[in-house]
Amino acid sequence: MDAFIVSLVMVFLAEMGDKTQLVALTLAGRYKPGLVLAGIAAATAVAHIVSVALGGLLGNILAGPWVAYLAGLSFIVFGIWTLRGDDETSGIRRSTTPFLVVFWTFLIAEMGDKTMLTTAAVTTQHIKDLVPVWLGSTIGMVLSDAIAIGVGVYLGAKLPEKPVRWTCASIFLLFGAWSTWIGVKVLPTWSWAIGALVLAGALVALFGTGPRKTESVA
Repeated sequence: MDAFIVSLVMVFLAEMGDKTQLVALTLAGRYKPGLVLAGIAAATAVAHIVSVALGGLLGNILAGPWVAYLAGLSFIVFGIWTLRGDDETSGIRRSTTPFLVVFWTFLIAEMGDKTMLTTAAVTTQHIKDLVPVWLGSTIGMVLSDAIAIGVGVYLGAKLPEKPVRWTCASIFLLFGAWSTWIGVKVLPTWSWAIGALVLAGALVALFGTGPRKTESVA
């Protein structure tokens, strides 16, 4: 019981104001609150299984330059996606279910995040209580992000869509650029090619898959 309460409280506090809470807030402006909460719960459960199973042994790897680099790229992609909007011509919208969009977006954002590392750290202190730690950390994360979802729904009803979208996109792009730079500056030169391919693929998926207009020939 102690392990459950400790992990719940620690992860709840760690998530408050964290970047993944910002993800939850932004997603709440795109999809139904219940769907967002379900996707976040599933992604959190998976991410924290990894944390609990490894018990913090991979802490250095999770905080390493590759994870910072790839996480930064994912947030740049998410920022571009936010700017693009989510209309019917979006390739992601037409090819992916909303639940999977929420699940994968949040799972990527959670990789190497402080809440994941917090879960791993708590596990090392309660090595015989793996299931309570996993349940507590998952519930703590979901409760914290439920607050963000509520704020997102409220803001979505009160504020114009375009300013909210541009503000969220700017935050994601700035964070993504910073995180990408932190990682790539100590990685091999060829890692820049990976970033270029990821961003090019994102631009094609977001902007290049809409239906083309054809002119009729008399």
